Amino acid sequence: MKTIVELFETSVSKFSDHIYLWEKKNGQYQGTTYRQTRDEVMRVAAGLMQLGLKKGDRVGLISEGRNAWIISELGILYAGGINVPLSVKLDAQSELKFRLQHSGARMVFVSNIQAPKVEEIRAELPELELVIYLDEKENPGEKTISYAELLRRGDEFLQTNAAQLEAIWKNIGPNDLANISYTSGTTADPKGIMLSHLNYTANVVQSNTLMEMEASWKTLALLPWDHAFAHTACLYCFMYNGASVASVEQGRNPIETLRNVPKNIKEIKPTIMMSVPALAKNFRKNIESNIRKKGAFTEKLFNHAIKTAYCYNGNGWDRGHGTRIFLKPLLWLYDKILFSKIREAFGGEMKFFIGGGALLDIELQRFFYAIGIPMCQGYGLSEASPVISSNALHAIKFGSSGKLAKYLDLKILDENGKELPQGEKGEIVIKGDNVMLGYWNNPSATADTLKEGWLHTGDMGYMDPDGFLYVLGRFKSLLIGNDGEKFSPEGIEEALVDQSPYIEQAMLYNNQNPYTSGMIVPNMAAINRELEKRGLTPGSDEACEAALRIIQQEVDEYKKGGKFENMFPERWLPATIALLPEAFTEENGLLNTTLKMVRGKITHYFAKELDFLYTAEAKNIVNPVNLEAVKKWCR
Repeated sequence: MKTIVELFETSVSKFSDHIYLWEKKNGQYQGTTYRQTRDEVMRVAAGLMQLGLKKGDRVGLISEGRNAWIISELGILYAGGINVPLSVKLDAQSELKFRLQHSGARMVFVSNIQAPKVEEIRAELPELELVIYLDEKENPGEKTISYAELLRRGDEFLQTNAAQLEAIWKNIGPNDLANISYTSGTTADPKGIMLSHLNYTANVVQSNTLMEMEASWKTLALLPWDHAFAHTACLYCFMYNGASVASVEQGRNPIETLRNVPKNIKEIKPTIMMSVPALAKNFRKNIESNIRKKGAFTEKLFNHAIKTAYCYNGNGWDRGHGTRIFLKPLLWLYDKILFSKIREAFGGEMKFFIGGGALLDIELQRFFYAIGIPMCQGYGLSEASPVISSNALHAIKFGSSGKLAKYLDLKILDENGKELPQGEKGEIVIKGDNVMLGYWNNPSATADTLKEGWLHTGDMGYMDPDGFLYVLGRFKSLLIGNDGEKFSPEGIEEALVDQSPYIEQAMLYNNQNPYTSGMIVPNMAAINRELEKRGLTPGSDEACEAALRIIQQEVDEYKKGGKFENMFPERWLPATIALLPEAFTEENGLLNTTLKMVRGKITHYFAKELDFLYTAEAKNIVNPVNLEAVKKWCR
């Protein structure tokens, strides 16, 4: 199986009458079988050929997740084209325009919600010959066509030229490009990752060596469909196994769509779902919020149940070992009266989450394992198509990114390119058929990243004796002490956010300074609840000072005498703290489209606060800069 076309043809042959896609229509989910999906794919491919698409032509695709997303991609591929999947979060003028220009896209598929972005920049894209509207559009302009019209043209083409289309798709080769998938471009222009048909099919096979999936399984695809993780691990891995993928019911805007998620989960009753840290955190917050609403007794019972489960589960790897086995009856009771009720909100049939991202979300992993829906965290990057490793139900170790997929090689290298022994930290470097061909029209970036077939990830990590990969963060985000020693801050940042109800976001900074500083975004709702318990009025001078001391106490828990002491070297914990006046968001450019912090922009945006953190006055968290910030949150 060397091409996506071959993958799909095999699945259609084996699972012809299985449902592949679920989509909400006329108020209820309706299924489309593998055979029906293929029929529509052929009509799209034929329609594109009728419109003049040639082998190797690039076609953009910007839409929310829906049947037409994957059908359009497959149609492009069957016609010999290259899909350029585009995030719905891209702004028109800089981000979307760059990608369409850089890729040289001749056509673009666009949903109704995303159409205004394309229309805004179309006059500046002379190579963009045609816009294909996935939804009906009133008064379409020149060089536009509806999806329905594309299908009609495809039907017409197939009547006389079916053999011409067959000759194209039957001759797609393993090294033919399938996608040009763009990086987020947080530090420079985005790079177009060239992923071949073989890259994808190899990664599907590799992913399936990590865990077994059954044809009866269903998922609700919450992540954007252009997201590398969702694209491979969801759309193509489910296809490979004859399983089915449901899209979220689309609202009139992103907020309305988000509100449909809880309802859709109960309707679809997914077996597994793909998650990322930001999504998992929201799920947890909603669970804890609902528990709080049930009163103090239920909250106290829930907290004890969680504590019991944490103890029993250990690090995942050693669940129920030793004397902890005696907690099993109590845990069974808690599961019956509490955790099983929580799982009903996920449809009642959820086996586990697969978590993307390489951050050490240990607390999140513990939490979801405790309630009976383990989060099997994995690691990957788009240049690797993207899956490299993952935890699985039979092999979970909290804090790790799981075991390496089969059919790929991994090395840990030092700064001089020398391979390091097991357990030593260095750069993660991999090799396999899943490794990209390079960056589109960017030979220098390709040469920096691909060396003798090895993909240099730019991530720091190590392998433990049990074969679990630990990913410690990006080299570019390292803290650097004034003695030149380096440390990845991401584990500390994640711990602060995950283990404190009062900290919403955190970023550490040290660029050859005498000490590390921390920039923190507070969870003021949680802080205010605590202040009210203490009899303080949120917003008052006394309450503002108390709020700052609460934050300081949360950080001090990681220092000597705190409950998390020795979790991290104390020199890398923040000696000074700035409470920031606003959060990191996509709107202010401080989070990228995958909701990761854009560190360079954060340090520039909060330069005034950062400078202050290296003054004597900043050593006391109750200072004028922080008091001014906390008062802004209370307005």
